[in-house]
Amino acid sequence: MTDAPMLSGDRFRLGTFSTNCSSGMTPTQAADRWVNSWDNNLTLAHMLDEAGIDFMLPIARWIGYGGPTDFHGGVLETMTWAAGLLASTRNLTIFATIHASANHPVVVAKQIATIDQIGHGRAGLNIVAGWNKPEYQALGLTLPDDHETRYGYAQEWYNLIRKIWASDKHFDWDGTYFKGIKGLKGDPAPVRGAVPVINAAGSPQGREFATDNADFLFTPAIDLARSKEEIAALKAQAAAKKRKVGVLTFSHVVCRPTEKEAQDYVRHIVDDNADWEATDNLIRLQLAHALSFPHDLLTQIRYGFALGHGGFPLIGTPDQVAAGLIRLHETGFAGTTLSFVDYIKEFPYFRDEVLPRLARAGIR
Repeated sequence: MTDAPMLSGDRFRLGTFSTNCSSGMTPTQAADRWVNSWDNNLTLAHMLDEAGIDFMLPIARWIGYGGPTDFHGGVLETMTWAAGLLASTRNLTIFATIHASANHPVVVAKQIATIDQIGHGRAGLNIVAGWNKPEYQALGLTLPDDHETRYGYAQEWYNLIRKIWASDKHFDWDGTYFKGIKGLKGDPAPVRGAVPVINAAGSPQGREFATDNADFLFTPAIDLARSKEEIAALKAQAAAKKRKVGVLTFSHVVCRPTEKEAQDYVRHIVDDNADWEATDNLIRLQLAHALSFPHDLLTQIRYGFALGHGGFPLIGTPDQVAAGLIRLHETGFAGTTLSFVDYIKEFPYFRDEVLPRLARAGIR
């Protein structure tokens, strides 16, 4: 059987990020910010599918970040979102983003196997070990202070899922975090026995988890010289375990016929309309509980958080945007997600102008 589409080939992979969340990746008060309705997500998925984009990646959120817009206060749940999109597309890989602590692995194993059948082998799993303390509180859970516990739990969680997928006989499970499971058997398994896995990790424990388990590690690209060293170290860490892990990042696109038009739009979104309260709440939580972003750089990129959640900026003409993507490829990234203020309005210009440039450069 061939590899899953997300895992086959050596092209620079492109996807979208956070379309299931209100305002997408941009905490702005501008009237043209993203509306995360099901109809908009479905329309976008069809456009991406026809254009040959590789994947869609959602964010699992349970409460927003406050501010006038309550950024990410409205969110489509990711497993059901993925099921609907997989049933309605032909080629896209659709990931479900799942918090290990809030979703029982026996249930998740069955859900992922089911949506993978719906998509004929195009489902993916984005594992979140946990970082957002207010969300834990909203769910009545306790966020462990130490990363060892968070990732120890996530490891057993995923071990149990893999055991379910691999077993054709009933089995018992009595581990550290999941105890007293009797007579368990998983049927069906995913189409290929497993699905592509993404994990975002910044702590040493998180990177051990990602290089042990993930097909792609998700990390920001703020300083490309720093990223190049980081990617080399992560690939070496995975290779020492006889594994291959690609490194993905996320980018925010403002592509216009002229650089002035692109910069004018950035000013409209950020200078004139940023939801600074939500932006600062987001940065404060990242500093307090997550190591996915390098803390020494967080406060330097406040403007970038207001524009695109801190994603790598791809701002300017099609030539400039394509050049930025080529730089990410040359840095060693296996791909990037793309976000736009309004995905449906802005993606067609990116599709028509930037994708052909990437094809001519030989990375697509």
